[in-house]
Amino acid sequence: QVQLVESGGGLVQPGGSLRLSCAASGIIFTITDMGWYRQAPGKQRELVATTGEATLYAESVKGRFTISRENDKNTMYLIMNNLKPEDTAVYYCNMRRVYIPKFDHWGQGTQVTVSS
Repeated sequence: QVQLVESGGGLVQPGGSLRLSCAASGIIFTITDMGWYRQAPGKQRELVATTGEATLYAESVKGRFTISRENDKNTMYLIMNNLKPEDTAVYYCNMRRVYIPKFDHWGQGTQVTVSS
């Protein structure tokens, strides 16, 4: 049974910071590619950042967000600095593998609201 649990979301003022965490169980963490996605109301889910063989960021968050992982804790993080109102969304943890054994798992999401 695979389980991904996001935490760390909440309400923050523009310019503030948050750290999102994604704790994984039921997978071999060290062979997994992973990333963060977000979905704002009325919009499709979009990539925020991924980490694996290479680390990638959406242009809208580059320089402000940092993705990291701690393999010994089976946990992935997203450090978000200088938050903007347009960052408001539900943030989802994703862990996947494109090679055998293939898998693609998603967490339930955590709400991030950036507002004055």
